[in-house]
Amino acid sequence: MTDHYETLGVARDAGQDEIKKAYRRLARELHPDVNPSEDAAERFKTVTHAYDVLGDPQSRAEYDRGPSAGAGAFGFGDIFEQFFGGGRSQGPRSRRQAGQDSLLRVDLDLADVVFGVHRELRVQTAVLCETCGGACTAPGTNPERCSMCGGSGHVQRQVRSLLGNVVTSQPCAVCQGYGTVIPHPCQTCAGHGRVRAERTIPVDIPAGVDTGLRIQLPGQGEVGEAGGPAGTLYLEINVRHHEVFSRSGDDLLATLEVSMPDAALGARARVEAIDGPVEVEVRPGTQSGDVLTVADRGVTRLRGAGRGDLKLGVQVVTPQRLDRRTEELLRELRDRTKAPAPHLAQFKQGLFAKMRDRLRI
Repeated sequence: MTDHYETLGVARDAGQDEIKKAYRRLARELHPDVNPSEDAAERFKTVTHAYDVLGDPQSRAEYDRGPSAGAGAFGFGDIFEQFFGGGRSQGPRSRRQAGQDSLLRVDLDLADVVFGVHRELRVQTAVLCETCGGACTAPGTNPERCSMCGGSGHVQRQVRSLLGNVVTSQPCAVCQGYGTVIPHPCQTCAGHGRVRAERTIPVDIPAGVDTGLRIQLPGQGEVGEAGGPAGTLYLEINVRHHEVFSRSGDDLLATLEVSMPDAALGARARVEAIDGPVEVEVRPGTQSGDVLTVADRGVTRLRGAGRGDLKLGVQVVTPQRLDRRTEELLRELRDRTKAPAPHLAQFKQGLFAKMRDRLRI
């Protein structure tokens, strides 16, 4: 059996610093990039394995104690191999990794959600490197098989323990488990196969979306390492506040101010809705809090046909400044109609709270 102390050329009572210095000296002499001979490659593996054992104080202590009499050379690797068929390292891992998902907030005006809108979104994201096409290597070059692990991506480590020799498999430190090395990486992407850049994504945002809704765009997220498939881009919708209209489901709500004479006598008016003018009729005797409905002038339904309604909550406006003649007429009106004096009545909710309650019926 190989003596790890002899392999590194140090005494059994050597300190950890001495062991480290011995390994570095031998590694510089035997590394495949410096000494391409097959004998040097084999010795380099032996030296590295010896340092893996002696460089760690715990594994060195187990090695110094020697194998257990009962266990012999039957280690954990043998146990897994016998009972589970395991113990062998898996193949090299792929450099090509899936890209991450991205989240982008999109601000819309209320008018945009009535019929939908087309947007050209500019995003900063990871895109495929045009120089290497995701290969990660400089043009005209290719990855090379790792001389340390022979392309497997893993190296085996044998450690003496109380149960005997334990063989474990670890990712190769030289190639990081890929099985290949890139001696000439692409200078544009530094060997990643992708770069960060700004790109434009055309998006048709459907009608009926609302604040908080997320739209998924598969394949529009960040490109992965080594040109891996792009993730998903999520668009989080935010609808800006509108000074006139608010939204309740698929309906639009607005306040219609009506003068006291028009409320009493009735009137017709042409008002500007969010998507064009509409004709409304104020019936005689209309009160504050009454709701006028204009059918099919709300928001287009997101998952269905047609549109919601436009709901106009009436607010009767009382004049604040009166000339003498108007005041006289109002006094005469009060006397003729025998209007009751101010008094307490049944509690009534606010205008739009009342409107929303009616919509739930």
